[in-house]
Amino acid sequence: MAEGENENITPIFIEEEMRVAYIDYSMSVIVSRALPDVRDGLKPVHRRILYGMQELGLAYNRPYKKSARIVGEVLGKYHPHGDSAVYDTMVRMAQPWSLRYQMVDGQGNFGSIDGDSPAAMRYTEARLKRIAEEMLSDINKNTVDFQPNFDDSLNEPSVLPAKVPNLLLNGASGIAVGMATNMAPHNLTEVVDGITAYIDNNEIEIAELMEHISAPDFPTGGIIYGYQGVRSAFETGRGRIVMRAKAEIEVLKSGREQIIVTEIPYLVNKASMIEKTAGLVNEKRIEGISDIRDESDRDGLRIVYDIKKDAIPNVVLNNLYKYTQLQTSFSVNNVALVKGRPETLNLKDMIKHYVDHRHNVVVRRTQYELDEAQKRAHILEGYLIALDNLDAVIKLIRESRDPETAKTGLMENFELSEIQAKAILDMRLQRLTGLEREKIIAEYEEIKQLIEKLEAILANEGLRMQIIKDELQEMKDRYGDERRTEIVHSAEEFTDEDMIPNEEVVITISHQGYIKRTLLTEYKTQGRGGVGSRGAGSKDDDFTELLFVAKTHNYLLIFTENGKVYWIKVYRLPEGSKTSKGRAIQNLINIEPDDSVRAVINVDNLTDEDYINNNFLVMCTQNGTIKKTTLEAYSRPRANGINAITINEGDRLLNVKLTNGDNDIIIAARSGRAIRFHESNVRPMGRTAAGVRGISLASDKDYVVEMVAITRENANLLVVSEKGYGKRSDIEDYRITKRGGKGVKTLNVTEKTGELVSIKEVIDTDDLMIINKSGITIRLEVDSLRVMGRATQGVKLIKVGDNDSISSVEKIEKLEGEDEEIIDGEESTDNDAGEKTQEQ
Repeated sequence: MAEGENENITPIFIEEEMRVAYIDYSMSVIVSRALPDVRDGLKPVHRRILYGMQELGLAYNRPYKKSARIVGEVLGKYHPHGDSAVYDTMVRMAQPWSLRYQMVDGQGNFGSIDGDSPAAMRYTEARLKRIAEEMLSDINKNTVDFQPNFDDSLNEPSVLPAKVPNLLLNGASGIAVGMATNMAPHNLTEVVDGITAYIDNNEIEIAELMEHISAPDFPTGGIIYGYQGVRSAFETGRGRIVMRAKAEIEVLKSGREQIIVTEIPYLVNKASMIEKTAGLVNEKRIEGISDIRDESDRDGLRIVYDIKKDAIPNVVLNNLYKYTQLQTSFSVNNVALVKGRPETLNLKDMIKHYVDHRHNVVVRRTQYELDEAQKRAHILEGYLIALDNLDAVIKLIRESRDPETAKTGLMENFELSEIQAKAILDMRLQRLTGLEREKIIAEYEEIKQLIEKLEAILANEGLRMQIIKDELQEMKDRYGDERRTEIVHSAEEFTDEDMIPNEEVVITISHQGYIKRTLLTEYKTQGRGGVGSRGAGSKDDDFTELLFVAKTHNYLLIFTENGKVYWIKVYRLPEGSKTSKGRAIQNLINIEPDDSVRAVINVDNLTDEDYINNNFLVMCTQNGTIKKTTLEAYSRPRANGINAITINEGDRLLNVKLTNGDNDIIIAARSGRAIRFHESNVRPMGRTAAGVRGISLASDKDYVVEMVAITRENANLLVVSEKGYGKRSDIEDYRITKRGGKGVKTLNVTEKTGELVSIKEVIDTDDLMIINKSGITIRLEVDSLRVMGRATQGVKLIKVGDNDSISSVEKIEKLEGEDEEIIDGEESTDNDAGEKTQEQ
């Protein structure tokens, strides 16, 4: 190599070069190819096609020209890329299923919604749609900046004046480098109303704008299923909008049923969708369809699904929505170029930038028109001076040697400008007639008024905003149409809960696992000692085991004896009368076959962080083990339930209570002994822990019957025996000890009373619901029972047959204005006996 040959070679780091080159490339793609401008909603290729078509004179009312001619114009002058890039873009702008408001009026085969390719550009023809001309309106009035084209031989617009808000009307999609955009189309009528509302009040909230612009409006119609995604897209610029086909179920004269689809989601290929659906039917993924036909014609889209005789049309339709493109989603990602930089925009941002652009266009157009009017007025003033001095002007012109001398003479003698003098010399003789003179004077007066008007517009922003509103109203009147896409709230958003009153119900769960809810008002108060009314009808060997009150909107945490917890909303439980059996709980929650429900906790909601972290679930097992865990550990519902506590062999979960961390706990055993301790004696444990000892049982045959948490002031402890005896005692009769002891006597257990079956924390305003194993229920007022010592036997609460015993006791709130009711009038005998017992 000769010396000095490598003097112009500069060594570079390849990492640095790649970084710089890639950034340059990515910015070029972002700015010059993939993302729309927020002002006119167009990418460069769209803008160049529209401008090129206007330059070719392809107005909406002029003859079509070959597409190849248009593509050549755009390629040769403005867009140095492949011809297919230009033609494919132009084709899409002419397809009624692709753009909500088409910009190109195509003649010939421009493809189909089935994905058919358009004819070659040499066969098709095109011209501008009228609405596209509105995009270009006033472009020659210095309303927008022009920039040199790729070879600096011509100028092209950097943005269009956009009399219509195209970005919102037609949306946009594109993949850049490191970012993408996907913007939905909207309805022109709604958008104009929304922009007008913004102009009237720049501080308007997005929620108020949504009263005008309700949702995207897709060219293929269909249904927007659910509003949450729309709200998110409008508020943040990002959101997932679920779209569904418009389908109806029709019954033929033969009785056979069909699903008729007349509109499909945006951007779905009809033929491909039908083909894939047929495949799913053949694979038995979708059942109940005997035939699929595409009966679409020039009058509209129509897809027919024939339903088999034994199939349920709604089930088939839901499966079609689930497995086929009859339901798809549109992921909104509003990224557009704002002053050359990509930004994610919400609804108000897009409107604001469009209004700012139109305001700038109006200012520049008005200034241009003012300049032109002033130029014309200046010339007309020269005409009037010449006409006022007509003879002298003619004499001067006739005596001048050449036009230049005449021009100089006019300027000197009549104080005219060069422009005025030249205009006078260029006047035709016919303009010197009287009629023409009057026309000049009238035109001058008109121009003066126009100048005043234009100057007033430039001086008053309110006038400029009114012009924007008036022009938008004109666009609305000319191109506005009805919404095509319907809005339907989805099942997730418009739940059953919205339609169900939040009322109190009695929930009963039988020993064999049947559950139901009954309005609380069905249970009437009865006098103490009454026979009771029949509730909870069940099988001969079944009986009601749990009975409690909840509100229909509550969450129920259902705990089973094997230590699992499940979740269900109360309104999802089957409704029944007092005497109905209910429904097997296994049909409602995924409970295991060898398990049964032991406790249910009512929770208003599981989302309040402060609430779930400062409240606890205290659990007690039949063998006397106790455990405390925060409610937060059970705040994430799962369909198959979760482990709530580890149960040791031979034990089972007995009861669960919701506490605030500062409650006293009382645990009672069948032998008639009870222990009271503060829950702080039990430290919080993990969800799957087994717990610690709560009470020491008297014998191997003894077991825990119930646990209560003292949560209310002035509460008493109510105890009930299996033979129907009960009483209430002061809580203070039970001294506080440490957990794990044997406790004190809570009921004088005798053969007459039977062993202890239940304890409850009660106050005077509570009522009691008592239910026997035979299904007899009775409701009693707690204040009808006086407070007694803890070691007494109590009074008779309910008649119990020789072969019967009490199954369940639950306290409920007393309802105002509820009538007392005595069944069969059998109150006297046992009431008297009860009173004697109480007196003893």
